[in-house]
Amino acid sequence: MPRYEPNSRFSDCWSSVGDTTFFHIDGVCYWKKKPVCDFAGTPGQMAQLKLHRRALAAWQSLDHDVQLQWNSYAVEAPSHRPPFDGSTHITGHNLFVSAYHGFAQLGDEHIPEPAKWEDFPVTNLEFVRAVVEAGTDLRMTFKAELPECLEPTRYRVVAKLLMTEPGHTRMGGYYRTFLALSNCRSEVSEVEFLVPDYRNVWDVIGPLYQVHCRYQLIDTRTGYRNIFRKRTFVTELQ
Repeated sequence: MPRYEPNSRFSDCWSSVGDTTFFHIDGVCYWKKKPVCDFAGTPGQMAQLKLHRRALAAWQSLDHDVQLQWNSYAVEAPSHRPPFDGSTHITGHNLFVSAYHGFAQLGDEHIPEPAKWEDFPVTNLEFVRAVVEAGTDLRMTFKAELPECLEPTRYRVVAKLLMTEPGHTRMGGYYRTFLALSNCRSEVSEVEFLVPDYRNVWDVIGPLYQVHCRYQLIDTRTGYRNIFRKRTFVTELQ
């Protein structure tokens, strides 16, 4: 690791400039070149990158007064990163981009209007069954419980799903995101996810499967999403 030698202009350096990163070990400054990655990303990753860039461009197109309104609403929105004790909050930019992504995930990509944050209902997801259709596709059914929710039909469940053999641990890179086929219908209702060609998605063999699930709600009125919850189930395909 080359050592940075102070000079008359800069006695110390940190952070990154161009393809060079400066860092410290035991108070001594060193530098290194950033590695060059030739992997441009999968088609899905590139599509998400383009979507995010459209969200950023949409934020930059807003009038400043509208951005300030988003900032005021973001104060009430909880952060999706710890600590979760209410001591931190996100910015208006974060809230806007999250809403933009939420509507895009619902298939209704557009510039969202500022909306006050509303607390999401308590949500519980229980596995019901998994049925193979046409020999290749998997229809997974869950029971969604939203107790004491006044408007359950405004919410759609989105889940990151992973299937493994029983006893296997979660593998973050193998989760796949699926949107429920319809909104919740009542405080207790069944929601379904369709996984096309599921064996090529997770490369698993039966007869028993372990389903890892990270689920959250999307508010179809605002595009906002709540914090993921995790569940694990063991099932036999039908």
